[in-house]
Amino acid sequence: MLAIALAAISGLPGLCMGRSSAWGQRIAAGMMVLGAIAGLVAAGAGLGAEQHAVSSFPWPAAGNSVVGIDALSVFFLIPIFLMGGLGSVYGLGYWPQHRHPGNGRSVRLFWGLVVAGMALLVISRHAMAFLLGWEVMALAAFFLVSAEDHRRECRRAGWLYLIATHVGTLTLFALFALWRWSTGSYAFQLVAPGAIGMGTVNALFFLALVGFGFKAGVMPLHFWLPSAHANAPSHVSAMMSGVVLKMGIYGLVRFLSLLPDPPSAWGGLILLLGALSGLLGVVFAIGQHDLKRLLAYHSVENIGIILMGLGLAMLGRSAGRPEWVVLGLAGCLLHIWNHCLFKSLLFLCAGAVVHSAHTREIDRLGGLARTMPWTAALFLVGALAICGLPPLNGFVSELFIYLGLLQTLTTTATGNSAAVLAAPVLAAIGALAVACFVKAYGAVFLGSPRTHVSVHTHEPPLSMRGPMGVLAACCALIGLAPVLVSPLLDAAISSWMPGPQPAALRVGVLVPLGTVSAVSASLVALIALIAALMARGTRRSLALPRQGTWDCGYALPTSRMQYSASSFAQLIVALFHWVLRPRTHRPAIHGLFPAPAQMHSHVDDAVLDRLLVPTGRSTRQWLHRFRWFQQGLAQHYLLYILVTVILMLSALMPIEEFFAGLFAR
Repeated sequence: MLAIALAAISGLPGLCMGRSSAWGQRIAAGMMVLGAIAGLVAAGAGLGAEQHAVSSFPWPAAGNSVVGIDALSVFFLIPIFLMGGLGSVYGLGYWPQHRHPGNGRSVRLFWGLVVAGMALLVISRHAMAFLLGWEVMALAAFFLVSAEDHRRECRRAGWLYLIATHVGTLTLFALFALWRWSTGSYAFQLVAPGAIGMGTVNALFFLALVGFGFKAGVMPLHFWLPSAHANAPSHVSAMMSGVVLKMGIYGLVRFLSLLPDPPSAWGGLILLLGALSGLLGVVFAIGQHDLKRLLAYHSVENIGIILMGLGLAMLGRSAGRPEWVVLGLAGCLLHIWNHCLFKSLLFLCAGAVVHSAHTREIDRLGGLARTMPWTAALFLVGALAICGLPPLNGFVSELFIYLGLLQTLTTTATGNSAAVLAAPVLAAIGALAVACFVKAYGAVFLGSPRTHVSVHTHEPPLSMRGPMGVLAACCALIGLAPVLVSPLLDAAISSWMPGPQPAALRVGVLVPLGTVSAVSASLVALIALIAALMARGTRRSLALPRQGTWDCGYALPTSRMQYSASSFAQLIVALFHWVLRPRTHRPAIHGLFPAPAQMHSHVDDAVLDRLLVPTGRSTRQWLHRFRWFQQGLAQHYLLYILVTVILMLSALMPIEEFFAGLFAR
């Protein structure tokens, strides 16, 4: 509670200071860091308790415990406070008050509120407290996304986010109202088998899936996500993608733990939505030209991977296979941590690029590794991690899900058909992610500068590089020593699964974590050896005369002749043209000496641009027919009222008895 209070009020002192004063920014960052430390210490203390213990804080006005903490809550509190502290420090260099006098104070105020709201909803044990934290988080995130409200694109992204999040919130209102009606309480408590009818249980599940799915960005409910993450300040994008999306996953995981006897269709549906989000998310990411929009679609992809783990766990509950539950939920929960780490790292690195080059367009960048070597190295760590490659953390969580899916293939239990589709889809997601980040890293950091904006770039200040380095170190630590997080996973899984869990169902028993660490360490040693040999060869080659490489017959090659992000991804985009439907504007070339021309391609969002926007335009045109009723004449409006009153009175008249008496003998 102290950590939540410090986070909530961290931005208030800055409101009392001048628009260009840096002291408000420093005080806010200091209070946020203190709150993050307090929250992490409290979370660490919560992990040391009994696996099934819930430390509650009584709230007399509600008649029961409104907030409490268990291992599952702790698992989500750690990334909330970690990113809350690191992001506030990053903001000192990325969003300084003297450069943003119009919105710097509001960004810090709502940054603290979004952290406080998320922490409150995670520790809530009552629907009203949960919705209070949910609304604080949602509204604070809206003001963060629309911080640069002088830009039309930013305003549009903010309103789109606000509409989507409140549609999800209205669904949660219906969910908790039905929960109160069926259980007699707003408290989050286990429901005994058979206490609620199956129809009500299914309604609760679908309401939870839709309400929390909006916040998590599950496809096709993701339409607000790409524009919101692309237009927000980069440290806000890191918080939105790395942590805020996970509040939807937390709500779904927590609520599903309360429902009894889940049918196998629940797990199959979640697994299907996960596979759809993962595959289409990475496919749409490949077609992007905006660096932050590319990363935003990868958030949809990784939410899909998380849902695949949760779907596997639900299938395990339905089939009575606890090992599926452990492997699926371990992959789900660990990938929540991992995605928070490497996606936040990637967004912070993208922010460093925007801070230096002042553009997010990939095809305007290039060769940044020469002027921004630290940022290039840290972005490479995040790229390798998000692709699920060893020896980094993304590999470990995806390994858990792979092992669980492969176990379902060796049995005849329910869920095999879903797993048969999910396993190769997960492999395809990894392969496409590699292709996407080869494109992004190669076009942004390698090659030659494509425009003048890439020539004058520089490294960001230490306040920005420090948080990026901490996140990269965490990615490496989990990848090299996953045994460190296995007790935390066991505690969180035990709080989700009812009843005591035998030692044979612990993560460290089902997965050879020692072997994973040994393989990862060997790979690091091999990479270090190859790097040393290459550095030695480079030093020797410097003494040799330098000559240009074969220039393919061009006398004076330029940076415009190198591969662009669009040309690199052209084959993959063409392969998935049936879903991407790229729009390409090709120039018309005439004559021997044509005028300069440009080629441009764009990939629309499948849900927003192709479904929701056309449907909205058609509905508006159809409703336009009724505008002739609105003439602006008072006598017309009085006539409408009179006709309405007559119709209402007619409904009360005994017309049936009148006609019966009229035609009676």
